[in-house]
Amino acid sequence: MEALKASSFPSLHTRTTLHKTQFRRPKFLNFHFNPIPSSSFSFVDRKQSKFKAFTTISSTVSTEPTNPPEPEPELETHRQGEKFDWYSQWYPVMPVCDLDKRRPHAKKVIGLDVVVWWDRNEEVWKVFDDRCPHRLAPLSEGRIDQWGRLQCVYHGWCFNGSGDCKFIPQAPPEGPPVHTVKKACVAVYPSTVQNNIVWFWPNSDPQYKDILMEKKPPYISEIDDPSFTNSMGNRDIPYGYEVLIENLMDPAHVPYAHHGIMQTRRPKDSVKADREGGRPLELMIEKLDINGFKADQGWSNSKFLPPCVFYAYTKPVNQANGSESSVGTKKETSVQRSFSLIFICIPVSPGNSRLIWTFPRNFGVWIDKVVPRWMFHVGQNLILDSDLYLLHIEERKIMDVGNANWHKACFVPTKSDALVIGFRKWLNKYAGGQVDWRGKYSGALPPTPPKEQLMDRYWSHVVNCRSCNIAYKGLNALEVVLQVVSIVSIGIAAAAKQGAISAVARTTMVLLAVLFYASSRLLAHFIYKNFHYHGYDHAFR
Repeated sequence: MEALKASSFPSLHTRTTLHKTQFRRPKFLNFHFNPIPSSSFSFVDRKQSKFKAFTTISSTVSTEPTNPPEPEPELETHRQGEKFDWYSQWYPVMPVCDLDKRRPHAKKVIGLDVVVWWDRNEEVWKVFDDRCPHRLAPLSEGRIDQWGRLQCVYHGWCFNGSGDCKFIPQAPPEGPPVHTVKKACVAVYPSTVQNNIVWFWPNSDPQYKDILMEKKPPYISEIDDPSFTNSMGNRDIPYGYEVLIENLMDPAHVPYAHHGIMQTRRPKDSVKADREGGRPLELMIEKLDINGFKADQGWSNSKFLPPCVFYAYTKPVNQANGSESSVGTKKETSVQRSFSLIFICIPVSPGNSRLIWTFPRNFGVWIDKVVPRWMFHVGQNLILDSDLYLLHIEERKIMDVGNANWHKACFVPTKSDALVIGFRKWLNKYAGGQVDWRGKYSGALPPTPPKEQLMDRYWSHVVNCRSCNIAYKGLNALEVVLQVVSIVSIGIAAAAKQGAISAVARTTMVLLAVLFYASSRLLAHFIYKNFHYHGYDHAFR
């Protein structure tokens, strides 16, 4: 997605071992439009920094540093009185832009099946337990009736925004008001909309009804800032929350796992040991406690706000443009360009997670107004697909050794893994080493399906993204139109009587029929690759 660099996933460039005095300020280049972006996560290019010369790395030379850091014993310790409670946190459900107010939506978050729906009477999004108290049918398969109530379509029971049952069709009007019984009510979770995302508190106990007054979801001001872009995306991922966060905290994999898709900076004056131009990265955790950690990534600072938010943002850079006046005085205008990477990682169930992403920036804002949102997602899904299978298998290998043994099984001797190590340290020290599923699951991961099913985009993204869903339906309709026009053109040319139309006209119609048919086949291929399955063979990249 080279044309859409700044509005898509960037390659997480990080500082290498260079002196601060050698680091140049980044220079943002102009955008170049390309209808089908090839690097949707690429960050804006910047001037090359001056790097120190590094010892050449080859297959015969060990990459292990002279004094590799020892695994920290704190990974296996727990501080008294500090324990992260997975069920006393706000969790994101979905971006508002991808929710339809006309219907309920089924979602699973931290093992809980919830239904999200728009209560038009109160004009707020509500999050309920996704089961009718009658016979436990999923309310997400129901509808919103003419009075704005959530209706179960199994037997027609209706519920208001407070979860109270307002109507049981099977109860006689003259009989006792059984719909008022407490057992007829649906469990309601506290919910709110912040940063254009629906959040909920995973405990329906009445004592948490006003939890929003005491604790709010993490707030990121750039998302609500009108001077920034705020386009979002979401996708269900077939590997777990822990692996998802680790991958997003790891910039070193970008030139390898995403080769040919994401652009990475290639310094000219440093030793290049391979085609991809990987190099040492100096990442550093600055503060780590129960509330997450802060880190220095060279080009950016980042924060992990548990359990869901990983937020990287560029360091302030002032770019001054000046011109000499006629009297020799210099007039300067300072413009500060800001870019953020916001990844919201949601634990769904063992072996499954959900990612919500957005990349606010205050420059090139016009691009998001010109280019359809679904076109950004085409490239962004390709990035997710290019290492999806690697991470799916990696998670199973981690499960074989056990989460508690991660730091023993994985060899992480360089600073490029500092954030990953920091996350594992936080997870083990404060959060029990893994997501607390409260006994809902045995701990076993779901079986690995065929690759085409594992990496399917339609059910993991398209049906959950309003813009991609509309584009998918529109392109399929266009494919049908092209085929119909092709058949009609051939029919007219074949049915025309001798002399009714000229030979040139008949030939033209046949050629047009062939052209329309070929276009329909090309469009069908485009739809399949971008909305269903796009294979990624690393051996030939």
